[in-house]
Amino acid sequence: MQLTTYPFIEKLEADALDFLQAHLKPIKIPKNNLLFYQGDVCDNILWLTKGAVRLYTQSDEIEEITLYTLQAGEQCIVNTASLLSQTEAIASAETMTDIEGYLIDVESVKTLAKLSDVYQSYLFSLYQLRFASLTNLINDIKFKRLDERILEWLEKQNRKIIEITHEQLATELGSSRVVISRLLKVLESKGNVILHRGKIELL
Repeated sequence: MQLTTYPFIEKLEADALDFLQAHLKPIKIPKNNLLFYQGDVCDNILWLTKGAVRLYTQSDEIEEITLYTLQAGEQCIVNTASLLSQTEAIASAETMTDIEGYLIDVESVKTLAKLSDVYQSYLFSLYQLRFASLTNLINDIKFKRLDERILEWLEKQNRKIIEITHEQLATELGSSRVVISRLLKVLESKGNVILHRGKIELL
């Protein structure tokens, strides 16, 4: 069981750890695969140990907007909320890279939560963490100019050259490719970026 990236594992009670080891199912899924669609009712939780997963939502007004990226050692709140309440997922999940991890079914999750105060506390912490990040996303969309959000997103990648298309960046920021391309041209003219084919160089 390769779950050392999850902070609660080393604190898990012995009987809960034994139960967890008996009920996890290892998985490997290639890049660009949908794990679940917006509107699905999830019947398993993914515990990610390698790779990254993008959570995004769709509506009539915009094609897609990225809510957050799930990294190894994190549990998805959309996945968890849908499974525990047996309601429709508010977003879709797609693998950004090849991923590895484990699945655990709904009944096993409920049993684990009853067995372990440690896991219950971890579940509550997920909601606080993700609601804070989603609140920031909403505030950014409502109050910040799109060119500011473009620069902030690029800076957060911590790389000088970011491999991303204008269409992919539009998806990340909940806009259209045409608008993103126009604003990137403006930013290039101001000396903030240099545009390459499939890449953006941050100055």
